[in-house]
Amino acid sequence: MPEGIPTLTRAGRLATITLRRPSQRNSLTDEDLETLLAHFAAVDADETISVLLLQAQTHDAAQPVFSAGYHVGGFDADVMAPLFFEKIPEALARLRPVTVCAVSGSVYGGATDLVLACDLRVGLQGAQWRMPACAIGLHYYPSGLRRYVSQLGLGLTQQAFLLGQPLAFEDLQARELFVRLAPVADWQASVDAVIEPLLRMAPLALTATKRSLQEIGAGAYSEARLRERSRQSVHSADFAEGRLAMAERRAPRFEGR
Repeated sequence: MPEGIPTLTRAGRLATITLRRPSQRNSLTDEDLETLLAHFAAVDADETISVLLLQAQTHDAAQPVFSAGYHVGGFDADVMAPLFFEKIPEALARLRPVTVCAVSGSVYGGATDLVLACDLRVGLQGAQWRMPACAIGLHYYPSGLRRYVSQLGLGLTQQAFLLGQPLAFEDLQARELFVRLAPVADWQASVDAVIEPLLRMAPLALTATKRSLQEIGAGAYSEARLRERSRQSVHSADFAEGRLAMAERRAPRFEGR
């Protein structure tokens, strides 16, 4: 596939967004960011989609890079670019479908926040994570700092930002950042092993539970709202089908209603 802006493809209940500038280490231009926002909006509006996979094309087999973050040339054109960048992981974090990031190489700068904004992650063994904000004179935007501390804890966040040194994915796994940390040889099988169970889940229960867990994790949940989601699921056609499938010892055929 030729290089260019991120693509969006759909296959049943799965949508896939692919970063496609491997020769530039998948650095994100303003055009890429605008395209990602448009893709996120399209995925969110398509209620047939319950899972989104964010992935990247990579070239260098020895040192693959998932994304080098924001394209440095954009800073020269607009010093406010880092503040605009915040909109992309924020939009990704708010998406209705469950999001999975296939981090198939090292990740740097703002792209690390895209990874953290996803619900689940698969990482490549031997890859590195680096946040050079302070090294270039930048105080990171608030939502990114909150996500870092929430996902990695204060200690690792301090190492990432204040030292600006690379962290091995294996070190991040101490915080259970990745569902799987896979070698190159098992990469696609490992990604599939995360995606396939998600696609077998009841869509309404899956996306509602994602939202409730996010709200609980942020300390911003409402007991009444969670109970209403539970009530709706009890009366759904999917719940009836799930019970029937279990009784008949077969795979359920969920319709998302």
